[in-house]
Amino acid sequence: MGLYDLLRPAKKVPSTWWSSKDPMSVKPRLSTITILVTGLLIFGAGDAILIAAGVGNTPWTVLAEGMAVKIGWTVGQSTFLVSVLVLFLWIPLKEKPGVGTILNAILIAAVIHYMDGFLPNPEKFEWQILQVLVGSILVGIGSGLYLTANLGPGPRDGWMTGIQRVTGIPIGRVRGSIEISVLVIGWLLGGTFGIGTIIFALIIGPVVASCLNLAGKVGSVES
Repeated sequence: MGLYDLLRPAKKVPSTWWSSKDPMSVKPRLSTITILVTGLLIFGAGDAILIAAGVGNTPWTVLAEGMAVKIGWTVGQSTFLVSVLVLFLWIPLKEKPGVGTILNAILIAAVIHYMDGFLPNPEKFEWQILQVLVGSILVGIGSGLYLTANLGPGPRDGWMTGIQRVTGIPIGRVRGSIEISVLVIGWLLGGTFGIGTIIFALIIGPVVASCLNLAGKVGSVES
């Protein structure tokens, strides 16, 4: 098996030996919950590293940072608030959160909150870009792990898929509209938009898809 086969982008979320057969399970296997939590912690670390780079955040973190500026919270605390608010938007869509949904809202925000102050804030542009790349890759790895756990989508993903299901609008348009909207609102509130945001937007899709393929290959070994 060559490197290309391992990193070739996946077209869908693969089923692995640790994947839950029931996304709404309240008693998942230890292996499933372990992979889920590991993925969310890695995702949160990647997001924190992006924030610390100081040259642009992910669209949702631009919103969280903008809200944090206005209400005097940390970005981690504001990230949790955004997740809770988005979950309220699930109600009219009749979406149901899973264990993964709740842990997503809690763990990612907690990692961002507690890593703040411990990460480097480089002043040289090349180091800032390197930090953006490292953070983006970690977000991709974390996404690949928590998505394959199959214990419910994150608050933002569930809102996106819920809107698509109710309206019939193509998922790409729904995602694009949401991402652009939260980015603009966050920027107007004082969130950081910059070259890091653009780099993340360009590479995160392929990185997540490649990590999903890798997780599928690894997960199939013991299936």
